[in-house]
Amino acid sequence: MSKNIIFGMLLLFVALSAQAQETKNKNAKYDTEVNGNCEQCKKRIEKAAYSVKGVKSAEWHIDDHTLHLIINEEKCSLLDVKKAVAKVGHDTDGVKSTDGDYERLHSCCLYERK
Repeated sequence: MSKNIIFGMLLLFVALSAQAQETKNKNAKYDTEVNGNCEQCKKRIEKAAYSVKGVKSAEWHIDDHTLHLIINEEKCSLLDVKKAVAKVGHDTDGVKSTDGDYERLHSCCLYERK
């Protein structure tokens, strides 16, 4: 009988540990590189980031081309945000925009692509 109790407690511990590892962070902070040039780019990049459900904060810095994010990982991922930003014409460190999306940018926003 005691073997069954020990086995049951071990099984419960493993199940609870696995569940705890699947918990997503509701205030995950990320910094990601996003190419752009100006204030118009800043507005477009931040608007695209905020269009993703689960983005709590998005601030792009012109000087270092870094997008600072706080996201709810239960609702979105960093990749979701990168895809949304690329869709409006801005390459990120993980997702490139299509040539068509890039070419639709205003002439002052056409950054040097890598």
